[in-house]
Amino acid sequence: MNNNQVRLNCGITMPVIGLGTYSFQNDRKTTQQAVHMALKMGYRHFDTAKIYGSEPALGSALTEAILDGKVEREDIFVTSKLWGSDHHDPVSGLKQTLKNMGMEHLDMYLVHWPVKLKPWACNPIPNEDEFEDLDLETTWAGMEKCLDLGLCRCIGVSNFSSRKIEQLLDFASVPPAVNQVEMHPMWRQTKLRGACGDHNIHVSAYSPLGGPGNSWGSTVVVDSPIIKSIALQRKATPAQVALRWGLSKGSSVIVKSFNPERMKENIGAVDLKLDDGDLMEIDRLEERKIMRGESLVNETTSPYRTLEDLWDDEI
Repeated sequence: MNNNQVRLNCGITMPVIGLGTYSFQNDRKTTQQAVHMALKMGYRHFDTAKIYGSEPALGSALTEAILDGKVEREDIFVTSKLWGSDHHDPVSGLKQTLKNMGMEHLDMYLVHWPVKLKPWACNPIPNEDEFEDLDLETTWAGMEKCLDLGLCRCIGVSNFSSRKIEQLLDFASVPPAVNQVEMHPMWRQTKLRGACGDHNIHVSAYSPLGGPGNSWGSTVVVDSPIIKSIALQRKATPAQVALRWGLSKGSSVIVKSFNPERMKENIGAVDLKLDDGDLMEIDRLEERKIMRGESLVNETTSPYRTLEDLWDDEI
């Protein structure tokens, strides 16, 4: 196995850099063009979700590339996610995703949030009256059935805290292979990474650059003087340094840019070399921020953060 892949506890390998396909504009043609471009650059891991609205575009682009002989299906790793309104029936949720994508199976299916919504809820930011009580055991039984039916090769979770992971493992017959969470040098998820590591659950980082361009994100990571200094010394970019930091923690990273230059820059992080001194300097960034009493990340206005039992640690 090369350093571009990680072996998961379900026995399959996953490329350590994935292309996220969420786009605020959600333009199908733009997404398809970006996927084709990504394939040419060497991307083999693609991340989507029902709520992103990008499943049809991603599936169409990948199918076209496969039929044209540009790539084999077994060389592509596709991840999608169970939205909160489908917790009552994950099998039907996944079958709809496969229909959207024109595929027979996914490589990874994740529970998007440990949050259940009413079946008719379809907004990325749900209203307060759309939330329902979550029966995680029932949800996970449905996820395991997806696996048994061959609709996916592996199952996992997203945005799960350490406590939620422990609760899940109390009854799971199949442990989650992945926990996809926000993670970057200013939000290191140290406690959560330790908890997942104890159970051989791989941590995959979304917003590995701090989510610049998103309403809840900022440029604090790529604008960091320390990260900029290391990038200058290593003849790299700040984004590459931040991504390499995430990879050095044993995590995979899900990058999100449809800009050709940035896409090329992001995947180039795999080949960047940082020494122990560089990594220690980056690790101290969070410590310096805390000592100065500064906010590490921008607070999101998402209603998910109002759920007290969800945000019980670094998530």
